[in-house]
Amino acid sequence: MARIFLNTLGGKILRFLMSRPTLVVLYLLLAVVSALKQYLNHAINNYLIFKYTFWHSLRLQPLYPEYPAEYMDSNHYGPFFAVIIAPFAMMPDWAGVILWNVCNTAVLFYAIWQLPVTENKRKLMLWICSHELLTALLSVQFNVGITGLILLTFCYLERHRLFPATVAMMIGLFTKLYGIVGLAFFFFIRHKWRFIGTFAAVFVVFIILPAVISNWAFVQAGYRDWYASLLYKNSLNQVSDMADISFSGFLRRSTGLHIPVLYGCLGAAVLLGLALMRHRQHDASRFRLLILCYVLLCLVLFNTNVESPTYIIAFAGVALWFVTVPQSRYTIGLLVFAIVLTSFSPSDLFPRFVREDYVKPYALKALPCILIWFDIAARVLFGNFITSPVGRQA
Repeated sequence: MARIFLNTLGGKILRFLMSRPTLVVLYLLLAVVSALKQYLNHAINNYLIFKYTFWHSLRLQPLYPEYPAEYMDSNHYGPFFAVIIAPFAMMPDWAGVILWNVCNTAVLFYAIWQLPVTENKRKLMLWICSHELLTALLSVQFNVGITGLILLTFCYLERHRLFPATVAMMIGLFTKLYGIVGLAFFFFIRHKWRFIGTFAAVFVVFIILPAVISNWAFVQAGYRDWYASLLYKNSLNQVSDMADISFSGFLRRSTGLHIPVLYGCLGAAVLLGLALMRHRQHDASRFRLLILCYVLLCLVLFNTNVESPTYIIAFAGVALWFVTVPQSRYTIGLLVFAIVLTSFSPSDLFPRFVREDYVKPYALKALPCILIWFDIAARVLFGNFITSPVGRQA
């Protein structure tokens, strides 16, 4: 029956949709079209913030005040980000914003393709992430690239490539702090002392690298100002309907229960620590992949600085979870729930009155990811993965 189906028109369409060239073209189109749309609609404020991070560094202007003549809002990325954005900032805006989206998308696509799962599972992940990717690309932020960097950190460590793993981690750390979650994979590293040495050396280089554009005194002041800006943004996000779409935000808005995000972070860290203490399971590739899923979801669910475009990070975790665990009606149901409520709810595909009257006020975008996070936590704490040895693709 399967062979008959594959020879039908439906089978040919499925093969076309699941081919690598189709997915490459899809992701390229999403990157280019989203960038052009936002550029033509004069909706590239985030890109302008990024662009002027470089120019302000070059002119030794403070990075974190508001500059209403240049853009709205203010910068919240680290001084190192000026190094990342420099090539794009020197281009015309139309070219810079397109290439920015294309490069971020390429990092994510490449990272998913490096995951130690079968090719068909990578392709399925790319389709699952595609709509959430579009949401993130329309914001012209760095979340897509950050997601790819976290995945690459894991993939490089799986291949014992310590230097590129550390570089990927540091880019995420020194731009948006998120890269630090790569340390969760430390327990899977065979050559731990080599990693510690590599980590220390690359860390020092990344601290001083922004001084190439400015100077060391400016960079030192920039790190202090960055810390203050993150504290300020955190205070704003806790009272915004567009931000804090986190676990604590969901509880606060839906039940009135106020739980400090620090408590949630500590609880998630304790559960992660308990899971990592199951040393026998470390040899199982599916266990390590689920730890990666756990980390990706934690990064969003236990973070008050989370907006809708940040959910590409969590959704990559959702997609990887789905292709890693045994599929059943339960897991398929959770995935469909996540696609509908988490991915589609910010878009015009979702009824406006439901989005405005229920999803946003109650932070319901977080709910499917919360349920999947609980599922992952239960599996890594109590599941037996030793039948899935190292090197076998999940």
